[in-house]
Amino acid sequence: MPYPFNFDLTKVSRSLFKEIARIAHSSGIHRRMGEAARLLLKKFRVQEFTGLDFSEGVQLMEDFIEIQIKNITNRERFINAKRKALLLPHCSRKYMDSNCKARFDPTIPSYYCSHCSNDCLIHQATLLGERRGYDVYVLPGGSCIKRILEKERYEAVVGVACGMEIRLAERLLEKLGLAGQAVPLIKNGCANTRFNIDALQKIL
Repeated sequence: MPYPFNFDLTKVSRSLFKEIARIAHSSGIHRRMGEAARLLLKKFRVQEFTGLDFSEGVQLMEDFIEIQIKNITNRERFINAKRKALLLPHCSRKYMDSNCKARFDPTIPSYYCSHCSNDCLIHQATLLGERRGYDVYVLPGGSCIKRILEKERYEAVVGVACGMEIRLAERLLEKLGLAGQAVPLIKNGCANTRFNIDALQKIL
């Protein structure tokens, strides 16, 4: 959890991300991120819904804007890629104890979903990825990404994580020449984190 604060955007309208992408492309928002983030914060009442203070909200909006811009920029190359990996955060599992039946392989390191709970986000995301031919990893931390990508010969990657970790991973993808797509968490923390499964399905 790289952010020094917690957030929960699960009550914010799902149209937020589409609106971010639309405004970003129509007005060159990446050059005026601070100003644009303030407008989005006000429009979507982020502070009211989440309790985040202004600077934290601006940081989130800036990261989300950057993620959407990168997704759009890399989309064509991603679609044309053959071998793909889906990287999921272990903190989105329904259970963070022995109730979770995921198998952990320390040599990678990664959890592998055992599909023990139908209402578990990781179960749902793993099924989506596997049905589309992705190799799916449930990672205990962002530091595992480099080992996986240097060991395997993927052409593209989809990652689900908090905005700050996504931006850090983007640097690695650029270095390795891989096309990336990202889905940011809408609720962070060390457990019970959340992401939009519909957004992931569209990205895949």
